[in-house]
Amino acid sequence: MKIQGLFTAIITPFSKDGSKIDYDAYQKLIEMQIEAGVAGIVPCGTTGESPTLTHQEHIELIKKTVEFVRGRTLVIAGTGSNSTQEAIEMTKAACDAGVNAVMLVNPYYNKPTQEGLYRHFKTIAQNSSVPVVLYNIKGRTAVNIEPETFVRLAEVPNIVAVKEASGDLNQMAKILKYTNFKLTILSGDDNITPAVMGIGGQGVVSVASNIYPKRMVKMMDYYLSGDFEKANQIFYSLFDFMNAMFWETNPIPVKTAAGILGLCEPTLRLPLCEMSAEKVERLKKVIEKTGVDE
Repeated sequence: MKIQGLFTAIITPFSKDGSKIDYDAYQKLIEMQIEAGVAGIVPCGTTGESPTLTHQEHIELIKKTVEFVRGRTLVIAGTGSNSTQEAIEMTKAACDAGVNAVMLVNPYYNKPTQEGLYRHFKTIAQNSSVPVVLYNIKGRTAVNIEPETFVRLAEVPNIVAVKEASGDLNQMAKILKYTNFKLTILSGDDNITPAVMGIGGQGVVSVASNIYPKRMVKMMDYYLSGDFEKANQIFYSLFDFMNAMFWETNPIPVKTAAGILGLCEPTLRLPLCEMSAEKVERLKKVIEKTGVDE
């Protein structure tokens, strides 16, 4: 299985009061992604508000994603945790549900050593029947997987890729070089995708593609075929929107954008809350300027 292309870190739509997942809206969001031709859908990640899903909701959402997708694109489910045992249990449940791969975020809050990180990911991977994508995001977890640790992790047979959200291109280049390109690098930030592709990346796990999947798929197809000029034209047409997605903590802006466009309720679960009114108005203008997805 090749993990490359445009993967959407899909939002989790809630009912207006936030008490339950809105599966009708979720199914429509998935159909929108599949129609656009995305390489895969990533449920239960940061953008999917996984920290505020109950364990039951988390597993149910993964099952529903597989059910709605029906094999038409890849499903890479977020199953990471700062508890190794909990991550193993979630990973096994996702494997049983029929996902194509799992994504494991750095253990947060514990602040493990590099040895602890290595053992954590290796142990979970050994309990996974599907390929594993690591998710390196120091800004949210307080720990960075160092390139030397990636070298060791690349020797674990089913660890195949990393969503790199460190923003450090030098680190990403080191991972590729020192692992001898064993690990596929996927950009974890929309707004540096061209640079990541330029050093040998193979795709992006995108927030912006929740709203603009068609354009993002075309952009990534151009990058993968080596036509950076056409890819960059699309990239810059979306650049202001990509940056707007981080005016406040993700996924506040993308949920707000989805609400503006009537794709789902803009409801978030505490401790996240709605975007400030002033920024909502600014976001409407950015969306208007960016235009429709095509």
